[in-house]
Amino acid sequence: MTTDTAYQHWNDEWAKADGTSKWEQAEPEVLSFAATLPAGARVLDLGAGVGRHALAYARAGLNVAALDAAPDGISAITAAAAREGLTIDARLGMMTELPFADGSFDHVLSWNVIYHGDEGVLKTAIAEIARVLRPGGTFQGTMLSKRRVPLELAKAPGREISRNTWVFEGGGDKAHPHYFCTGRELAELFGAFEFWRLEDREHDTPGSFHWHLLMERL
Repeated sequence: MTTDTAYQHWNDEWAKADGTSKWEQAEPEVLSFAATLPAGARVLDLGAGVGRHALAYARAGLNVAALDAAPDGISAITAAAAREGLTIDARLGMMTELPFADGSFDHVLSWNVIYHGDEGVLKTAIAEIARVLRPGGTFQGTMLSKRRVPLELAKAPGREISRNTWVFEGGGDKAHPHYFCTGRELAELFGAFEFWRLEDREHDTPGSFHWHLLMERL
């Protein structure tokens, strides 16, 4: 069963993007860490959407690649980069098969992305991130906390289709598989990395817990 299907929902969202959605605004936490990267650092925005972070990276003078499985997202990035005179290597592709050589990047960002799938998809995506990062390179991203599951169940009925992987009724993004984990499980998944920062944080609403990650490739 294919579980990394949420890009189908997001492609419809990106087709309607008009610059007003929160998904089109760069995260301050991402911009803060980007400011610590040296000029010309090679960075990958994995699951780039319409390019909120890829474009910010390029404006900051970084060497940027962006990948997403949603074609309307990649088209939006390409168009925005052309309008601004920025260079971004924007590619259509899946997070489980990154079209880049080993050690290609100094930094990888994947914000609200790699938990879209079951544990097999997630493990493959993490292995791909480790592969394309140079040793000592950094990874910044988010994962869904298991503490969030009650919030989702309060909004719509759901079921666990495999270990830690849930789908919820009601349509939208959560109709596609999402992976939720504890901190201990997260640490096991990211065994190829040294943690710099790990925080379980609520987002927009009470109970909307996400793990925020910053780590170094061993």
